[in-house]
Amino acid sequence: MKQLVIDEGNAKKLYPKASDDFKAVLEDTFGKPFFSEKPTDRIKTFADACEILDIDTDDVWHESDEQDEVAYKQLKVVVRALNFLANGKKEWVPDYNNSNERKWYPWFYMDKPGFRLDGVGCDAAGSGVGSRLVFITEELARYAANQFLGLYSNLFEI
Repeated sequence: MKQLVIDEGNAKKLYPKASDDFKAVLEDTFGKPFFSEKPTDRIKTFADACEILDIDTDDVWHESDEQDEVAYKQLKVVVRALNFLANGKKEWVPDYNNSNERKWYPWFYMDKPGFRLDGVGCDAAGSGVGSRLVFITEELARYAANQFLGLYSNLFEI
């Protein structure tokens, strides 16, 4: 019996023009999110973000980094990867000289019940958050705040 072997790169090339039956086989093999171009389908974990940007997860932080430093470095990768996919697989660098360009960021609420998303803001002239942690869309800011709440919590909580 002969066996067909398809690597990830070829699977992505074949998928758009494949028949529905062959698409189902590819999705069973690689997973449906693998073929999605939507950032929120593709990036569910820090490791997914590293894979999108071709970064080794072990190279992101140093063993001497504190919990908040590790979280910040991981969030930088996640934000960069989400924006990269949302921007047509091109690096997105916020233009802080352009007051018409929106830069979205999540806003959190901390109290006794716990750490949680309070809202999403957009500030054209300034930022209440690190400039490397802004998003190209409101949807991405909300998604990241909910999907990566643990990382944000590690960044802000003492």
